[in-house]
Amino acid sequence: MKIAVIPNLTRANSYQITLDVCKHLKRLDAEYYFNAGNKEVFSATGAGFLSQDEMLRLCDVVIAVGGDGTILHAAKISAEYGKAVLGINAGRLAFMAGLEADELDLLDRLINNSYEVEHRMMLKVEAESELTGKMSDYCINDAVIDRAGSTHIIELSAECDGQHINNYLGDGVIIATPTGSTAYSLSAGGPVIDPQLETITLTPVCTHSLFSRSLIFKYDKTISIRSDEDECVNLSCDGEKPFVMKGKSTVRISKAEIYADFIRIKSDTFIDVLNSKLAARRV
Repeated sequence: MKIAVIPNLTRANSYQITLDVCKHLKRLDAEYYFNAGNKEVFSATGAGFLSQDEMLRLCDVVIAVGGDGTILHAAKISAEYGKAVLGINAGRLAFMAGLEADELDLLDRLINNSYEVEHRMMLKVEAESELTGKMSDYCINDAVIDRAGSTHIIELSAECDGQHINNYLGDGVIIATPTGSTAYSLSAGGPVIDPQLETITLTPVCTHSLFSRSLIFKYDKTISIRSDEDECVNLSCDGEKPFVMKGKSTVRISKAEIYADFIRIKSDTFIDVLNSKLAARRV
């Protein structure tokens, strides 16, 4: 088995966990590769080093070491190559992690193909701004349109398949997949949705309105968010670097044609993960 390893070295313990992963993979006679940019850091691990494109084309699966952000980023780029990702937690909650750092002995199940693959719905995001141009991206968790750090509230108009839903006056809106329902949408009061479902959830953020509840749409709907703000409005996919919009702008969000695939080695269910990850934060 050929494995691409994608670590987030900004995490304090990610480097050591990645070394431990390499030791286990070497013991299991697996071939493992890093991006060529990591060669100096991991030259002593026995890994191969390739460009990102070569690595993702060659590998059978991907291992991402870090928190949810790292795992989401790895899954997003891997989805375009049709490769599944195993997340190893080097962060805090890491809902998307398939293994914790003290569970690396279970990597033999990966090599022996004793695992399941979860297909997670993704969103396709297309934006056009009068003054700042166009962009398109995919997201696994959510697309967030917000007020770009301004102290002023913004007004956003929401539509579903061209039919007006509501105007939201507040900090912004979150358009989330079921996977993203336990991320920012949850913090903003949105519902928790089983990731085996395929839905699109719109959750307003700190809206100055009596109509502040989330709305859940069928997977085949297209949600459009329009802004006429003179000040900048941010669009961010999965918490990555935002696209800045100014003037008349439209963001269209629909179900993507590709899926993110996550490797599940353990038998814990979505409810098991939800309870274990949030138990320490219950009030």
